[in-house]
Amino acid sequence: MLRRRSIREKLVTIVMSTTLAALVVSVGTVVAYDLRSYQRSLQNDMATQAELVGHMTSAALAFDDPRLARENLALLRTRPSLRAAALYDEQGSLFAWYVAPGERAVFPPAPRKEGRGKEGDDLVLYTPIRENGEVLGTVYLRSENLLVERMRDYLLIAALVTLLALLTAWLLVRRLGHTITTPIDAITSIAREVVATRDYSRRAPRISEDEAADLVDSFNAMLAEIELRTRALESSNREIAREAQERARARQEVMRLNEELEQRVHERTMQLELANSELELAIEEARAANQAKSAFLSAMSHELRTPLNAILGFAQILSSNAMPTTPEQKLEFSNHILKSGRHLLTLINEILDLAKVEAGALTLSMEAVGLGDMLAECRTMIEPLAAKRGIRVLFPDGCLDVQLRADRTRLKQVLLNLLSNAVKYNRDGGAVVLDCIDAGPQRLRLSVRDTGMGLDPGQVAALFQPFNRLGQEGGTQEGTGIGLVVTRRLVELMGGEIGVTSSPGVGSVFWIELGLQPAAAPAPAQPEEGAQQGAAAGAALPQADGAPHLLLYIEDNPANLKLVQEIVRFRPDLRLLSAPDGHVGLSLARSQPPEVILMDLNLPGMSGFEVLAQLRRDPATRAIPAIALTANAMPHDVERGLAAGFDRYLTKPIEIGKFNEAIDGVLAQRRARIDVTRTVS
Repeated sequence: MLRRRSIREKLVTIVMSTTLAALVVSVGTVVAYDLRSYQRSLQNDMATQAELVGHMTSAALAFDDPRLARENLALLRTRPSLRAAALYDEQGSLFAWYVAPGERAVFPPAPRKEGRGKEGDDLVLYTPIRENGEVLGTVYLRSENLLVERMRDYLLIAALVTLLALLTAWLLVRRLGHTITTPIDAITSIAREVVATRDYSRRAPRISEDEAADLVDSFNAMLAEIELRTRALESSNREIAREAQERARARQEVMRLNEELEQRVHERTMQLELANSELELAIEEARAANQAKSAFLSAMSHELRTPLNAILGFAQILSSNAMPTTPEQKLEFSNHILKSGRHLLTLINEILDLAKVEAGALTLSMEAVGLGDMLAECRTMIEPLAAKRGIRVLFPDGCLDVQLRADRTRLKQVLLNLLSNAVKYNRDGGAVVLDCIDAGPQRLRLSVRDTGMGLDPGQVAALFQPFNRLGQEGGTQEGTGIGLVVTRRLVELMGGEIGVTSSPGVGSVFWIELGLQPAAAPAPAQPEEGAQQGAAAGAALPQADGAPHLLLYIEDNPANLKLVQEIVRFRPDLRLLSAPDGHVGLSLARSQPPEVILMDLNLPGMSGFEVLAQLRRDPATRAIPAIALTANAMPHDVERGLAAGFDRYLTKPIEIGKFNEAIDGVLAQRRARIDVTRTVS
C-alpha cells in the first residue's frame, strides 16, 4: 500500500511512524521504571507496617490478650490504603483483626507461608512474629493495590503526550515537506506530459540548489539527448520507409506467386487429410468391431461350453461300461443333462434374439395391448417359479384397464424377463412387487421391485452389457446376462425407456416406461404357440378297432429318429413308421396312409416344404395332418411353416410334453372332422 502513495504522503508516513516509535519507546521506558519503583515502595511499606504491628502485638500474643491486640491493630486506621489486618496465634487460629470502614471482615481460615500475594485486586502480606527466636504468631495485611490506578494515570498521560507530539510532527512535515517534494513533483509532471505527447522539447524547472536541482539538470539533459536521437531516428525511418515500399511491391509479387502455390498445396493436403481421416475412421471402426466381436465370441464360447460340459460329461458316464451307475444316479445324471440342455436352448434363443436386434432385422407389430390381460398371463407363468422358493409375488390392483402401445409378444417377453430375474436373484422367502404409476402425458411406468442383495453403483453401470448377469458373476444363479440387453433394445424399439435403481442389501427396482394407447376396444389376446397347441389338445381317442394310431416320421438324422422312436415307445396308443428322405416318405404315405405325418424340413434331395406340397396335391394324402419337427426356430421360419400348411410347428430340441400335446391335438381334430363328416352323411 505504501508503494502506491505519493512522495509527500510517504514522507508524512515515515516521519509520523518514526515519531510514534520514539515516543512509545521513551514514554514506555519511563513509565515501566516508575511503576516498578512504585511497586517496590508499596511492598516495602507493607513489610514495614507488618513488622510494626508484629512488634506492638507480640506482648498481647504472649499474654493471650486479644483486646490489647485489637487496640494495637486499630491504630492502622491512619493508613487509608490498608483495608484489613489480622493476627494468628502460633497454632494458626485467628486471634484479632482490624477492618477498614466499609470493608467486609473476611480472612483466611489459617495463615499461609511467609510472603506476598494477591487476593483479587488487593495485595496481601504474611509476616511471622518472632520473640527470642520463637514464633508467636503471624501478621496478615491486605492493602489496596494502588499500582493499577497509577498505571491508568500513566497511560492517560502517555496517550495525551503521544497525540500532542504526533500533531506537532505532522504540522512541521506539512509545512517543511514541500521543499523536498516540489522539485520531484515537477519532474514527474513533465515526464508524464512527454510520455503522453511525445514532445521531447519540454524541460523541468530548476527550483532549488540541492540534490533535487542536480536531478532536474540530469533529467533535462536526458530529454535533450532523446530529442536529438529522435530526430535522427525519424530521418532514418523515412529513408527506411521508402526502401520498404519498394521492397513491399516486390514482396507482394512474390507473395502472390506463393499464395497460388500454397493454394494448390493446401488443396492437395486437404484431399490427403480427408482420405487419411476416412481411412483412420474405417480402421478404428474395424478395430472396435473386431474387439467387440472377440469379446462377444469369448463370452459366448464360455457360456456355451458350460452347459455342454455337463451334458457331455454326464452322457459319457452313462454310456461308459467302466463307470457303472445305479438307477438313482442315472436319474440324477439325466436330470442334469436335461437341465443343462434347456439352459443351452435358452442361451441359443437369447443369442439369436440379440443378433436380430443388433442387425435391425427384428420387426414389431405395434398395437393396443390390454395391461390387465398381459399381467394375468405373466402372473400365471411366474407364480409357480416363485412358489418353489417361498417368494411372494404381488401384482397391482389398479391400472388393469389401461392399454399400452406395444408389441404384445415382445412386451410379454420384457415383463417375464424382469419378473424372472427378480425371482432368480431374490432371497428365499422374499417378495416381488410389480407396480404401475403415471409417468407423464400418455406415459405409464411399470416397475418390478425385489428384496434381493441389490447392486452397487459399479454393477449398475455395467448392467446392460452382454453376459453381465445382474452383477452376479461367480454366483450360483444360472443365466446368460443377454436377457437384459435384449430387454432394453426391445423397450427402446417400442418407443419406451428402461432404468434401474438399487441399494446394496435392500434390493433393486427395474422399471420401463411405455406410451399409452388412446381409449379403444381392448385388443384380443393372441395365444402363444403352446396355448394354440393346448387348445386343441386332448386325450387321443383310440380307433374303433382298438388298434394304435399310425404315425409317419420323415427324418434323415438317425439320432433324432431314435429319440422320437423312444418317445413313441412309451405310448401304446401310437405306432411309428420312418422314412430317411422325402421320396420314401411320399411312397409310405401313399401305400400305408398314416393318421399323422411328422416331418423334418431340411431333408436330402427334397425339402420338407416340397414334400408337403406334393402331399397336399394328392387327394389320397391331402387330409393327413402334418407336423413340422425342425431346428429352424426363427419366428419367420415358424410363420413360413404355418403359412405353407403345416398343422403344427415344433422346434428342436424336442420338449416331450409339447410333442405329445401336438400329436394328441391333431388326432383329436382329425377325429372331430371324421365325426362331423359322418353326421352330415
